[in-house]
Amino acid sequence: MEKKDIKILAIESSCDETSAAVVVNGREVLSNIIASQIDIHTKFGGVVPEVASRKHIEVIVPVVEEALNEANLTLEDIDAVAVTYGPGLVGALLVGVQYAKALAYAIDVPLIGVNHIEGHISANFIDHKELEPPFITLVVSGGHTYIVYMEDFGKFEILGQTRDDAAGEAFDKVARSIGLGYPGGPKIDKVSKNGNDDAIKFPKANFHDNSIDFSFSGVKSAVLNYINNANMKNEEIIVEDVAASFQKAVVEVLVENVLKACKKKKVDKIAIAGGVASNSCLRATMEKECGKRGIKVLFPSLKLCTDNAAMIGSAAYFEYINGRTSEITLNAVPNLKLGQR
Repeated sequence: MEKKDIKILAIESSCDETSAAVVVNGREVLSNIIASQIDIHTKFGGVVPEVASRKHIEVIVPVVEEALNEANLTLEDIDAVAVTYGPGLVGALLVGVQYAKALAYAIDVPLIGVNHIEGHISANFIDHKELEPPFITLVVSGGHTYIVYMEDFGKFEILGQTRDDAAGEAFDKVARSIGLGYPGGPKIDKVSKNGNDDAIKFPKANFHDNSIDFSFSGVKSAVLNYINNANMKNEEIIVEDVAASFQKAVVEVLVENVLKACKKKKVDKIAIAGGVASNSCLRATMEKECGKRGIKVLFPSLKLCTDNAAMIGSAAYFEYINGRTSEITLNAVPNLKLGQR
């Protein structure tokens, strides 16, 4: 008997992107529509939660309709509805969760709540169809920085995480301090190409307890102190050099720690995930260092690095085939932890 394809309609609204996608068997994307709010939040210098929630309400219906149209499917073709239920901004999450619950109920299909971080990891299953656990994954985004051992589908062990700022958050704060604005990650990446990354030695946090946790508050503070000192002395601040030196300090510690994780777990495969995975310095450094050690490193395509529903649909498929679905009472969990159910 021929195995039935599982078509999942997925919804993502955890922050400032409203996205809907149709994903088949966790690996094939028929559509992935993203309505970004970057232009709206840029004038505020960051995401305003209330504004984000209102925008999600405005666009979620047309975004879902467009995802179905592009996939050339109707709701009758859908086997399950998936939605991000955490972590994220509570108001933003609630828009997606409530819509997905109503939709799943109306068309009488299973509802699958997905952890946003698991979604980021699963983006690699779309672009690298041969990828199977076990592997080490580095999740780096605006709100999260984790080193995770993925032993099997849905089975995670957190090996390291940030003790303060996430890497992407540090990028945003430093970008703002040197006048680049929001969103900080892409802007620092761009100007760094014209800078000297050895111009300034910014600190890298290393813990004495042999952990591979991260801390980015120190390097962020070091950048702010450098700028303040230069201003007080009327010294010229070369933005490109500050950006490149800061980026190097962050990237080096990300790479060092994930390589330690590979050694610890005796794994020769790394999958990078999250918005900062699109950073060109991180990609180049990781490929160079992994190449020296015979470690395979995988990155999602740029579109799948940022928040999108295709990655949620991929993660949901592996939940579905393992019999894990959600009750209609599913609620948003803004501080949801990886592996928490």
